[in-house]
Amino acid sequence: MKAMILAAGRGERMRPLTDVTPKPLLQVGGRPLIDYHLQALAAAGVREVVVNVAWLGAQLRAALLEGGDDGARWGLKIHISDEGESALETAGGIVQALPLLGPGPFIVVNGDIWTDFSFAGLALPADALGHVVLVPNPAFHRQGDFGLVEGRVVADGPQRYTFSGIAVYRPEFFEGCEPGRRRLLPLLQRAMAGGVLSGEIYRGVWSDVGTPGRLGALQAAQ
Repeated sequence: MKAMILAAGRGERMRPLTDVTPKPLLQVGGRPLIDYHLQALAAAGVREVVVNVAWLGAQLRAALLEGGDDGARWGLKIHISDEGESALETAGGIVQALPLLGPGPFIVVNGDIWTDFSFAGLALPADALGHVVLVPNPAFHRQGDFGLVEGRVVADGPQRYTFSGIAVYRPEFFEGCEPGRRRLLPLLQRAMAGGVLSGEIYRGVWSDVGTPGRLGALQAAQ
């Protein structure tokens, strides 16, 4: 299975840090955030990873492909999906990268999260087009995003959870999507309405490193 790391965003809430450094290159424990994802994906058996870039994309490209290395130091082959000056948002970025991701299911992970989730455990049911990992709601997002009923993600439910930014999709999940800027939420809603979005709850270590304060707290905890 291939994987994609979403790394193209501007990181407005993380400014001024992201004025000079793309979010996935911000460091925790002396290593860039994206390094942890690459290591974890390789440990799970992934061998090819697509990384989309836009804001400060040259920095990401240089860091990942340093000295002509295409990812071998992680045991991976890394492909860059360049979105130019302006990111295409989540779904738009994935749609552009589909030719690099191939015909089978693929993992997608946000480049600005921190987690000890094991990607080796991800599974996509045969009757689902997507499978998302949900987490208990953090303090900054008490309302959550989705419910989960009998393994299927729903708009609401007895309890709501937060989307972790980790998922597996079939290319068919993006059927009918033209290239360009596109948000992911409408596609998740379409899949929920069709009953083809499965999910699971992860209760381990997870953090959305979305602000300087959260980054500072995570760094202090290491």
